[in-house]
Amino acid sequence: MKSKTKISKQLERKGNSELTNSILAAKKNNSWVEVAGLLSRPRRKRINFNLDEINQKCNEGESIIIPGKVLSQGKIEKKIKIIAFNFSEKAKEKLLSSKCQITYISDEIKSNPSAKGLKILK
Repeated sequence: MKSKTKISKQLERKGNSELTNSILAAKKNNSWVEVAGLLSRPRRKRINFNLDEINQKCNEGESIIIPGKVLSQGKIEKKIKIIAFNFSEKAKEKLLSSKCQITYISDEIKSNPSAKGLKILK
């Protein structure tokens, strides 16, 4: 796990204001520091998951954090809650049509500051 100092140094290079706000909010809360470390990585190491990969790695009713982007290849057959930094438009449509809940990381930090019951996909 990265230190808060290393996260701050990497944060200086970020140009996306949504990304910096999400990293800052996650860094302030000790339960979310690991997510802040994953989001502060260089862009080429950012985590992206397709729907079929998420479907394989999770169980019914889980809350999953994806510190990156959710892409639309495949489909979800389980009712889960997906918390991610970003969603592609098609992935959003597929998730909403399959009755999954979608939330952005910045919103989830406010509603669940203790990160209770969440699983991080890496």
